[in-house]
This record gives sequence, C-alpha cells and structure tokens, in this order.
Amino acid sequence: MNDELSNRIKDMRAQRSMTQAELAAAVGVTRKTINTVENQIFVPSTVLALKIAAVFGVSVEEVFQLASESSRQEGVRRSPTRR
Repeated sequence: MNDELSNRIKDMRAQRSMTQAELAAAVGVTRKTINTVENQIFVPSTVLALKIAAVFGVSVEEVFQLASESSRQEGVRRSPTRR
C-alpha cells in the first residue's frame, strides 16, 4: 500500500488570513518548510504536525490525513446502503 499524507494547511491558513511566514514563526520553522509540507513535498515530523495543529486549535487528524484513508472514507460515504 502506498499511503501519502494529505493536509488542509492552506485552507486553514486562508480561513485565518494567515501567511506561510506567520505560521512558520508560530511553530519555529522557516516559511520554506511550511511551503514544502503544505505542498506535500515533505512529511512533517510528529512534533511539527502537533505544533501546526495547536496553532489552528484542532487535532492533528483535522489537519493531516492519509490520502488512502481519505479515499476509503469517501468511498464509504458514496456507497449505497445495502439491505
């Protein structure tokens, strides 16, 4: 199984009118690090993921999700109910 980590960082930043630089300063990394995580080039450490979630006041699962899990969940929601 080839799992990839997807994230909602860009959406969450936009909702708060927050720049990558502001998020980076809040979690103690560079803007480039935030950019690479946001664009799924780099998978963040657990510590960084926790810090990002804390800035947004949400759980890590609300920011990050395995792409394969997301696809499976969408499939479950779209499946017709069997009787």
